[in-house]
Amino acid sequence: MNTSYEAAGVDIAAGDRAVDLMKAHLAKARRAEVVHDASGFAGLFDASALKKYDRPLLATSTDGVGTKVDLARRLGVYDMIGHDLVGMVVDDLVVCGAEPLFMTDYIACGKVVPERIAAIVAGVAEGCALAGCALVGGETAEHPGLLEPDEFDLAGAGTGVVEAGRVLGPERVVPGDVVLGLASSGIHSNGYSLVRHILRTSDLTLETALPELGQGLGETLLTPTRIYAKDCLALAGSAEVHAYAHITGGGLAANLARSLPPTCDAVLERASWTPPPIFAVLESYGRVPREEMDKTFNQGVGMAAVVAAPAADAALRLLAERGLPAWVLGEVVPGSGTVRIL
Repeated sequence: MNTSYEAAGVDIAAGDRAVDLMKAHLAKARRAEVVHDASGFAGLFDASALKKYDRPLLATSTDGVGTKVDLARRLGVYDMIGHDLVGMVVDDLVVCGAEPLFMTDYIACGKVVPERIAAIVAGVAEGCALAGCALVGGETAEHPGLLEPDEFDLAGAGTGVVEAGRVLGPERVVPGDVVLGLASSGIHSNGYSLVRHILRTSDLTLETALPELGQGLGETLLTPTRIYAKDCLALAGSAEVHAYAHITGGGLAANLARSLPPTCDAVLERASWTPPPIFAVLESYGRVPREEMDKTFNQGVGMAAVVAAPAADAALRLLAERGLPAWVLGEVVPGSGTVRIL
């Protein structure tokens, strides 16, 4: 009896159909510098665009969306997870002041379902459009026997550019700087292993409807990650920004500490903001200590900006004009590189 790739579980025709379906979404995730590669084996980007820089530094970042993919799978909602992927990658790039230029993605699945793959890529393309970067390529791999037919995972990598003399980071931060909190849209894409544990050990289900959420729990948990790239670049271009911190795994204190020099502390006021209701729901139903919440979730602060004190008011006005809620979170003081939330 003859055997075949299809008999082993790999459907090449389904992969080709997925590519055809996603093409309609890719046009929105382009930049003028993207050059067509007829073979499709690589993405091409015209590097002559970097001539406008005196000393261009390329920045790169790679990430995934973790176990949030499990909730997307269980709810059958796939476009949001692609949006999440972009946020996790490009907002790491922008922390150093880099403009995201282009991204690639990688999707592994147990079985290629063309409509599902196209929905994921549609979310990636939408996220890239929001970030101002191009989606120049990607890969879909079918892994029968390693992943169940409905299981999938995705990852992405991005490249950006920043002028060497404008790199943001700890070396610019000084005592007296003001720390601004930029609101998250919710949990974003970190802490979902704890979320799933709470779902297994509490009365909560993805179908639970709670008045304080205003929608189903599952829908709240899948709220897309806010993409800050354009807002952060606009702010850095108009105000004296010294550093950013993307608040991901490890929470606010651990991530902000990475953007402080060893001679400074950040003192933050917990009373300065109210986290979205989903955090109180998880804390209460999961019986999660506040300390554990703080080091697992963003608690409503998706990005922190450290700005010179005279620039704080103008920075807040600019962010408000762009529709991004932000507030004074705290200040930088002499110290040893730690973050205190009072």
